[in-house]
Amino acid sequence: MTRSILPGATVGVLGSGQLGRMFAMAARRMGYRVHTFSPDADTPTGQVSDVEVIAPYDDLDAVRRFAKAVQVVTFEFENVPAPTAEAAAEHAPVRPAGAVLHTTQHRIREKTFLTNAGLPLTPFRIVTSPDELVRAVADLGCPAILKTADFGYDGKGQARISTPGEAETAWQSIGNVAAVLEAFIPFEREISVVAARGVDREFVDFGAIENQHRNSILDISLAPARIDDKVAKQAQEIARTVLETLDVVGVLCVEFFVEPGGRLLINELAPRPHNSGHLTFDASLTSQFEQQLRAVCGLPLGATDLLRPAAMANLLGDLWTGQEPDWRAACAHPNVKLHLYGKLCPRPGRKMGHLTALANDTATALTMVQSARASLTK
Repeated sequence: MTRSILPGATVGVLGSGQLGRMFAMAARRMGYRVHTFSPDADTPTGQVSDVEVIAPYDDLDAVRRFAKAVQVVTFEFENVPAPTAEAAAEHAPVRPAGAVLHTTQHRIREKTFLTNAGLPLTPFRIVTSPDELVRAVADLGCPAILKTADFGYDGKGQARISTPGEAETAWQSIGNVAAVLEAFIPFEREISVVAARGVDREFVDFGAIENQHRNSILDISLAPARIDDKVAKQAQEIARTVLETLDVVGVLCVEFFVEPGGRLLINELAPRPHNSGHLTFDASLTSQFEQQLRAVCGLPLGATDLLRPAAMANLLGDLWTGQEPDWRAACAHPNVKLHLYGKLCPRPGRKMGHLTALANDTATALTMVQSARASLTK
């Protein structure tokens, strides 16, 4: 039996954004110390951590020193270089393991894993040259979405191909790098399942969460998702298979397209807490961030009961239109919770915070959170 890492110990976080911030808040509430490592200073995670280490991810000696000072290492975004995780693992357990990071931070490896595991996913082709892209477009048809293999999120590193003649321009727009071409799916809705798996293989999930995007960035999440119970259960079972096959210790999110008729196709994996799970901070008995802490420290996992239906709305830098948003107006909605991430410079498309509304049903929660967000700029 693996020994638990108990309160009073120090947890290291690779990465320093809002996911790490909310993780650190959960960890400190349970009596842990938190160290964060990233190239940046005065970060969302660093502002609430005990120690903020500022160094490049490729400074492996600094990574080793960081790992020596903590009892376990986790990460809050998947673009941490795999060698960084390997260097940290020389001195402390890294959870999820670097192998999970290696697979899920690269679209070709991720999709190859899902295919080999026999899991349902969006039809795709691997593309490493303009000629391969032309053949892939012929195979999958148009429209299709070209995505870089590395370092893509929130619509970055992507190009839509509406006609075969757009292939060359799309290839150039992503930087002439290895990519995958995905068939366009006329989906009914998008959902995600955030799940956790412990050192002892205990598994829990937060159910199906419904997601709405705007400009390829998550805009609204609803829990529970407005889908058939049978489809939701199938999504939960697929998520469990993913975590067990990857041997995840920690939190991982599986994003799905739901086709008309209820067929599920995996869109992508995120080996960490996920934006769609932010509403669990207020709406669930155990948040995704506390669950990550429990999992990586070898503690029993917490219950994931949804206390009330909830809706989450992202707050992007676009709301800062020459002046600070009206936080008093948002707080005038008594069933809405405000979360700000401590980021210093708002800019269009940058996630600066979120609102979560709790209600007796998802429709009411959705109306409430949209009203609260609209009041910020009136």
